[in-house]
Amino acid sequence: QVQLVESGGGLVQAGGSLRLSCAASGRTFSRYAMGWFRQAPGKEREFVAAISWSGGRTYYADSVKGRFTMSRDYAKNTVYLQMNSLKPEDTAVYYCAADRLGRAVDAQREYDYWGQGTQVTVPS
Repeated sequence: QVQLVESGGGLVQAGGSLRLSCAASGRTFSRYAMGWFRQAPGKEREFVAAISWSGGRTYYADSVKGRFTMSRDYAKNTVYLQMNSLKPEDTAVYYCAADRLGRAVDAQREYDYWGQGTQVTVPS
């Protein structure tokens, strides 16, 4: 069993930056791939970024490529999402998720554990 707790959300002006964190419990964290997803009001949840179990592969949605960077710290059992050049369309609740099979994939159905989410708001 893995528990995920996101933090770092908030309100930031367009063009600004935020860093989201996702702290994971459990001794097998290093074996899991991790993903970030987001859900804007009135929209379905969508893929944002993923990182493989080794950290050697990352994968981003086209809408955030070049602006967002995902990383992981094995010593802290934590993954991060550095978000730069934020836009109003980035406003959403951001969720982290864990995939036991260790891949970096964009399909929500492949993820086994989910956090509760953290709100990011970028006013227009």
